[in-house]
Amino acid sequence: MTNLNDLLERTAARTPVGPPPLEALRTGATRRRRRRAVAWSALSAAAMVTAIVGTALTLNHDRGATPAVTSPPIATRLVGIGHAAIAVPTTWGTNQFSCATPTADTVLIDIGVINLCAMPRPAGVESVQLGRGVPRMFPFHADETLEIDGVPAQRQRTTCNDDSWNHVQVCSGAVWIPSRNVWFWAQSSTSADGVDRILDRIVLVPDRVAVPLFRTYDSEGRPLSADAYAAQLTRLGLKPVRRAIKSPNYSTGTIQTVSPGSGTMLAPGATVTVTYFVKP
Repeated sequence: MTNLNDLLERTAARTPVGPPPLEALRTGATRRRRRRAVAWSALSAAAMVTAIVGTALTLNHDRGATPAVTSPPIATRLVGIGHAAIAVPTTWGTNQFSCATPTADTVLIDIGVINLCAMPRPAGVESVQLGRGVPRMFPFHADETLEIDGVPAQRQRTTCNDDSWNHVQVCSGAVWIPSRNVWFWAQSSTSADGVDRILDRIVLVPDRVAVPLFRTYDSEGRPLSADAYAAQLTRLGLKPVRRAIKSPNYSTGTIQTVSPGSGTMLAPGATVTVTYFVKP
């Protein structure tokens, strides 16, 4: 019995102890799923690996268990339109820009009317902008056709140009998903690889839906009303909660803000607070 205990102790001493190599597994799975012109959904691969690792560490292997909802990779958050989303670092801000130029790492969404003016982009800044319809913020052309989670998409290849003002190289690339009416435009004054890395994180999320844009206008230039926005939330499976504030400067029904903010990915039935103006 003593010999057996000695053998077990020596075996344990030679066995490395530590957390499972989640990052290595996540990276390997992402590389396996990243098929050029087939699927660019690194986010889904990361979520799959997380589920596999969790199962391997659980004693009870229940093959009939309900799959977990989609979760972004560690230290990222999902921002999207409809069911199309992108994972951005949690350290990034939202709509951090001046004169339409990002001033820090940021995601740009539902920015409304902006003042256009000439402002150079700082070095080392990465950003991604989301929008609906055919891209008009930049001259889009499809250099490649690919699929994201089985849905056809178009990719404009990454190109770089030097800013003539501050001599900073700015690289950009884009993805448009026609069937979802959504585009993603990534820019980086760090490197071209930075743009590709950002766009690799696009994913379709069937179990969540984005808080819709509210800084939109109809064909006659009228802003979206609180009533119309609440109806849109209901159609998406979200629950609108209205909050009125008095102001003599705005028409009744003009939306001030929504919470959570536009682009936040929510589960069906989640609550969205719509704050709007009413005449006193």
